[in-house]
Parts: sequence; C-alpha cells; structure tokens
Amino acid sequence: MTMIDVEPPRLDEEATAVYAHLFQALGEPARLAVLQHLARGEHRVRDLVDHIGLAQSTVSKHLSFLLECRLVDVRPDGRSSWYSLSEPAAISHLIAAAEDLLETTGTKAELCAHLRRRNPADAEGDL
Repeated sequence: MTMIDVEPPRLDEEATAVYAHLFQALGEPARLAVLQHLARGEHRVRDLVDHIGLAQSTVSKHLSFLLECRLVDVRPDGRSSWYSLSEPAAISHLIAAAEDLLETTGTKAELCAHLRRRNPADAEGDL
C-alpha cells in the first residue's frame, strides 16, 4: 500500500478573520442585548440606554461594532439616528442554528422568542 502525501487545504485567512469578527460581535452579551431590542423594531441610542441600562457611550460603541459587522443599519432622522437589524431573517436563522447547536452539545438556552424563530416565514414579518 502506497501512502500519498496530500497537503491539507490552506486556510483562507481573510475568511477566517471575517468569521471571527462576526462571532466576536455575537460573543458580547451587551451586543446580544442590543440585537434583541432591535429585533422588536427601530431604536435610538437613548432608547437602548434606557432598556439595557448601560452608559450612552457604551451603547454607541456596541452599535458601531454591529454597524461595522453589517448586522445593524442606521437611519438618520433630524438630530436622531434610528438603528435596526440589517437582515432580521438571517439573524433569526443564525440564532436558531446557535440554539440547535447548544442543545446538541447539552446546553438548553433560548434567547427571547421574538429574536429566534423556528419557521422561516415567521422571521419575515414581526421580528
């Protein structure tokens, strides 16, 4: 039997960095809290400050990170800026997949029901 040396496939370092950045965005509890509130609809920074209880500068920092990851959009309105989820259905699918993975690995955990949807049709409308 002859052994053939096969070089393992090279990792795509750029793609790895992009995925790591996304997981970093989702790995911070305060950013997950922001996403949960935005899943209910548009919010201003001051609304999120009231809901989450963090300083305005901290909420703004987290929103900037989420904007950089393209998970949220911003809509200027006069002196205010309104933030919303950029892709509610895709985020819902991601949360559902994470929930499935956690359950498969022995952890039962669920984010608020309005952020995760089992039925893709549900994710379109009232996220």
